Amino acid sequence: MKNKIVLAFVILISNIASAQTKTDSIVSLSLDKIAQVNQGESYVTFPFDIGNLEPLLFEANVSPNFKIRERKDSRLMAVLTSQIIIRMFDEYSYPVKTPSYIPQIAFYFLTGHKDAANKLTLFGKIAHHSNGQDGNFYTDDGKVNLQSGNFATNYLELGFLQSSYSQNLKAFKFIKSSFEIHPKSWMLEELQGQYSGLRWHNTFLAYKLPMKTNTLPNEKQIANFSIKAETTIMLDNFNNWNYFDAKRLNASLIVYYHPKFLEDIGFFVQFYHGMDYYNIYFQHQISSIRFGIMTETLRF
Repeated sequence: MKNKIVLAFVILISNIASAQTKTDSIVSLSLDKIAQVNQGESYVTFPFDIGNLEPLLFEANVSPNFKIRERKDSRLMAVLTSQIIIRMFDEYSYPVKTPSYIPQIAFYFLTGHKDAANKLTLFGKIAHHSNGQDGNFYTDDGKVNLQSGNFATNYLELGFLQSSYSQNLKAFKFIKSSFEIHPKSWMLEELQGQYSGLRWHNTFLAYKLPMKTNTLPNEKQIANFSIKAETTIMLDNFNNWNYFDAKRLNASLIVYYHPKFLEDIGFFVQFYHGMDYYNIYFQHQISSIRFGIMTETLRF
């Protein structure tokens, strides 16, 4: 009888330790995952968006990341990204006009205890944004040359990421705040005074893990839902806009769903309002609802 009690006690302790180890491994976010959250995902939109965008067959964001670090548990890491955004227009010959090329390098530093559930990560980014064109910025009638006009700017982004985990909801939460700075000497002369050079970004992200899972102890889980709400406020003096002009605000909401029958992609819907982010189209104001597929290789 005593042997049975001892055996039951050992099994109970083993189960508790195993569960604790699994919980700790989920709660403890690595710098690798935190950086992956901030770098964003690749996506392709469907051709039936709602709003005032030009008719498109699709918009695609290709954003591969290359990590530079000493070892997996390093506090400091760099990420090199060769981001490209392309739009195929629903016009004769289905042209891809002036893609956005945004090569960048980002640096991340993890503060505090590595195994803490709540983490504060500092980051900085140096990026270039251009459209690969060399034509005149303006057409002969004084309008912005959307077909072949040159667009180019370079910028810095400095900010932080606060991450946490809700045990009750089984969800990871991230709060990001950063400033994006385009020095005048770093941007095309024609952009100065009409393209915002100081932007304040604020983002909230949440990744909802399955409440019940059949995964093995060392197997990573993928979120079945995620939500990303983002605002950008343009703070500098440009276009002679009033400081309280509503056009200074860009807002985006993305809801992502990962069905069980798909491995690394899922479906998303995006609500966007604000300045067009597609290089030389920056003077356009967009209000749109879009649908598409998105990669989601992030696993917890």
